[in-house]
Amino acid sequence: MKVVAVFSSIFLASILMVSVSCKKDKVGDNVDPACVDTVSFAETILPMMETNCTGCHGSFSNTTGYTITNHTNISTHATAILNAMRGEAGFQQMPDGLPALPDTIIKKFECWIDQGKLNN
Repeated sequence: MKVVAVFSSIFLASILMVSVSCKKDKVGDNVDPACVDTVSFAETILPMMETNCTGCHGSFSNTTGYTITNHTNISTHATAILNAMRGEAGFQQMPDGLPALPDTIIKKFECWIDQGKLNN
């Protein structure tokens, strides 16, 4: 009976750890959900793209159809990029083969779009 209790406890602890570790973050204190603060392309959006996207969507040996390395390319495809980040119907979840981006990153990108896709 003790063995069953021990295995049950280990099983429940494993499930709890997996569910906590796989949960996406929620938009928190570091992102204003109302998008009041202006999002900087140079300080926020471009570095985010370089970190998460240009490995496949960069200038060199890019066969993806999207090159997102500068303001013109990113702002032109901003809605499609946002839909791919969210994994919306009709769009492949990005980044491909990796965990979904945190909600905070997606919200910053959405705020940048809502603010007019400024080149700031």
